[in-house]
Amino acid sequence: MEWENQTILVEFFLKGLSGHPRLELLFFVLIFIIYVVILLGNGTLILISILDPHLHTPIYFFLGNLSFLDICYTTTSIPSTLVSFLSERKTISFSGCAVQMFLGLAMGTTECVLLGMMAFDRYVAICNPLRYPIIMSKDAYVPMAVGSWFAGIVNSAVQTTFVVQLPFCRNNVINHFSCEILAVMKMACADISGNEFLMLVATILFTLMPLLLIVISYSLIISSILKIHSSEGRSKAFSTCSAHLTVVIIFYGTILFMYMKPKSKETLNSDDLDVTNKIISMFYGVMTPMMNPLIYSLRNKDVKEAVKHLLNRRFFSK
Repeated sequence: MEWENQTILVEFFLKGLSGHPRLELLFFVLIFIIYVVILLGNGTLILISILDPHLHTPIYFFLGNLSFLDICYTTTSIPSTLVSFLSERKTISFSGCAVQMFLGLAMGTTECVLLGMMAFDRYVAICNPLRYPIIMSKDAYVPMAVGSWFAGIVNSAVQTTFVVQLPFCRNNVINHFSCEILAVMKMACADISGNEFLMLVATILFTLMPLLLIVISYSLIISSILKIHSSEGRSKAFSTCSAHLTVVIIFYGTILFMYMKPKSKETLNSDDLDVTNKIISMFYGVMTPMMNPLIYSLRNKDVKEAVKHLLNRRFFSK
């Protein structure tokens, strides 16, 4: 009976908001607008970090990588989600689902590690400003960024490989907007305790360890800022890290709330995600990448000046 209930799946059905056509139309318009803002905002940050010589510093190199990550992360799922909102066919091939899992997890892991690297950069800039050019030289910050990408790709490759090798039952309905690795894993007909342990180890290494680095860095930063006697000096020091701290709070706050909030057995055994989980999932996958460039633009004079310079140069070149 166990083998009869197993089959070789060739495609998955992404349930999303099926059965709610009005909500699908509303979400299509909303997510499409947000996606355009993500592309424009993050694309602008990448452009100015490359073209403006004043922004050729470690923090803006990291910021350019972060913006590229946000574009890649959202592009792995948003276009297919938008198509599914307007189409009756809401399926994705098994290989397409595997690719979506790999890219989504790789981008998410890389962003966690990269935010930790950015926190260390801010710690050196504020607590050791005289040694900053030496510690955060190009020979240091480029390998840090490359290491972040490497960690994300390796983690995702390992986890995705183990998931796609699982046997799946006849039920091919994924109660999500995209192929989220946890949702796919729970559909397996085999024991997934090994996969769950692997995911736990990866979470500790690539999510909680960077978070610990961020907490330690900002504890030392706050301690250093409080030792500054002048209010103007404290304000200037805090302004250099406020944008990054805001992004970290939003990013990790959403992750912690989405994955660590207590769930009842009834919720775990339910086929339908509750409304709160779907809103949080959308916020984590779409709103955070949209807010990142807005936060860095509104709270950073260098970015504002670079954008003005870029627009003026384009205007006068015409």
